Amino acid sequence: MSSPRKILVTSALPYANGSIHLGHLVEYIQTDIWVRFQKMRGHECWYCCADDTHGTPIMLRAEKEGITPEQLIDRVWQEHKRDFDGFHVEFDNYYSTNTPETRHYADTIYTRLRDAGLIEVRAIEQFYDPEKAMFLPDRFIKGECPKCHAKDQYGDNCEACGATYSPTELIDPYSAVSGAKPIRKTSDHYFFKLSDPRCADFLKDWIVPPQVQAEAGNKLGEWLSGGLSDWDISRDAPYFGFEIPDAPGKYYYVWLDAPIGYMGSFRNLCDRNGLSFDAFWKPDSEAEVYHFIGKDILYFHALFWPAELHHAGFRTPTGVFCHGFLTVNGSKMSKSRGTFITAESYLDHLNPEWLRYYYAAKLNGSMEDIDLNLEDFTARVNSDLVGKYVNIASRCAGFITKRFEGRLGAVDAAAVAEFKAAFEAGEIAQSYETRDYGRALREIMRLADVANLYIADRKPWEMAKQDGREAELHEVCSTALTLFRDLTLYLKPVLPRLAEQVEGFLNIAPLTWTAAWEPLPEGHVINEYKHLMTRVDPKQVEAMVEANKQSLEPTPAPAPVRHAEHQQHAAQSGEAQAKETRPADTGHISIDDFAKVDLRIARIVSASHVEGADKLLRLELDIGEARPRQVFAGIKSAYAPETLVGRMTVMVANLAPRKMKFGMSEGMVLAASGDAPGLFILSPDAGAEPGMRVK
Repeated sequence: MSSPRKILVTSALPYANGSIHLGHLVEYIQTDIWVRFQKMRGHECWYCCADDTHGTPIMLRAEKEGITPEQLIDRVWQEHKRDFDGFHVEFDNYYSTNTPETRHYADTIYTRLRDAGLIEVRAIEQFYDPEKAMFLPDRFIKGECPKCHAKDQYGDNCEACGATYSPTELIDPYSAVSGAKPIRKTSDHYFFKLSDPRCADFLKDWIVPPQVQAEAGNKLGEWLSGGLSDWDISRDAPYFGFEIPDAPGKYYYVWLDAPIGYMGSFRNLCDRNGLSFDAFWKPDSEAEVYHFIGKDILYFHALFWPAELHHAGFRTPTGVFCHGFLTVNGSKMSKSRGTFITAESYLDHLNPEWLRYYYAAKLNGSMEDIDLNLEDFTARVNSDLVGKYVNIASRCAGFITKRFEGRLGAVDAAAVAEFKAAFEAGEIAQSYETRDYGRALREIMRLADVANLYIADRKPWEMAKQDGREAELHEVCSTALTLFRDLTLYLKPVLPRLAEQVEGFLNIAPLTWTAAWEPLPEGHVINEYKHLMTRVDPKQVEAMVEANKQSLEPTPAPAPVRHAEHQQHAAQSGEAQAKETRPADTGHISIDDFAKVDLRIARIVSASHVEGADKLLRLELDIGEARPRQVFAGIKSAYAPETLVGRMTVMVANLAPRKMKFGMSEGMVLAASGDAPGLFILSPDAGAEPGMRVK
């Protein structure tokens, strides 16, 4: 084995304004598994995280609850830590961004960027809430998207089409705080000049593997080639955060000090444990720094963040590992819409290691989304963990305790040869290293099948009933427990608490990857076997679903809270009158009615039959969003699935999602039909690209 590595690992900081949900846990479980694996390999690996605690939402929520922001973030920190502990996410330091350490590095980075000529002050016009007497953050302004005209979109990006824009570009904006129509006011803001050629030249060489995944590098390259915009890093008072040193009344935008919170948390750990901060963060450091993030914050972590660090005299990340989103039973989760299952609710009903295993089985180190299918979750946990893995010990341990005083016998060398070869080949370890946990677990379960076949072929329960087969029984059961020990080693990063129980049962030291492979020794004494894991009862899952029922059903977007003056203005502008004078019973619609239908060019990414459906095909449609849409289309009679893949068509993108027994349908494909038999899906002319709006 190579010499020990020095590794610092972080996960994105959860915002201190809400609960941890199962979507969040994809990242923290993925990271925790990787960190545990590195520690089992004997490396010096530190896992740091913190609550992201600054910004207007914190200030407004604390105000609404009648407490200070500090009281709010302390309470939420306790809740977050409770949930992470419940899922066995083992941070070396879980801290906060509202700390002296984070402020120190925020000021250091800012002043170095300023002195390098990469900070510029500009007077900008932005929205101001006249009722709350405050400038409005982008996410507290809503209105009509200037690109696709979807209603009630946020001031910085559109959830319907994914476009980004300035809040001043919104059509018909309103304040999400008071509902008032905002006015425009001018204020001096501080910008990080990401458009500076020095940043672009540096990033061209940085956004490539191994710093980022290839698929992330492609997206980053598109953003870079399109020209990088300067980043507004300041906000006006009132604001909960750190005041900028040379700018009274101006505060660092929360997204500036959030990633700096990685440094603050690690500095706090260094001061408590006698570690060297510079050994990890100086430009020539030989240590490794890895960030695990969701693909929605790739821009910040792979463009702004490395450019800031480089030009402020710090090292840049060794790698930014990006993962996809979580869906539940095929339905998109959205915190803003309340469609989530909280960590606390899950823990009230189910074993956390069941979810750790299921997520690991789905993760492959890419940016693909993963789906928590609750029926599959139940079946896979019961089959793999109980039916295959735990079954090995439960079938053999009792014979060792009752017939051989808890002492192991000789091991069948031929039977353990495949396990020894697997350990020495290192395929499972390599899969963990590359975050391809699904591949690792497939190999582990293949070995579990080998172990179970060995037991089934030899039938120790029959040997126990036959005279003269004591030695054979002793060897078979001792061999099975050595195989069980190996499977536990491989599963330990995923199932740490269960592995601890097994280590206690087998009476062995904590399992690591650092020792050479050896069987459990002859004469070794084990402890009495106690049940290790129960099966998932579907009723437990049903109870959790019932407790979160609203989160598993599509919820229509709430109507905007409009201010009275806004409604009056709409009437005066003629909108209300136009609705009253629309011709009735003519069969006509107005141009406004047509504009409500969001038609998009779509590429058919995949097409497949739907088991149990006579007319439906399952399509995945790319309309330029972060992930393809799933649509069930009644075109099976007209098209074979393989003939559709790669074709361009037209879909209705803003149709309310429909929950079907086969899954969630997230739109509608347009097809033509007439009196004669036949269906014909619509196709655009050459040159049309996924996501283009049909007008």
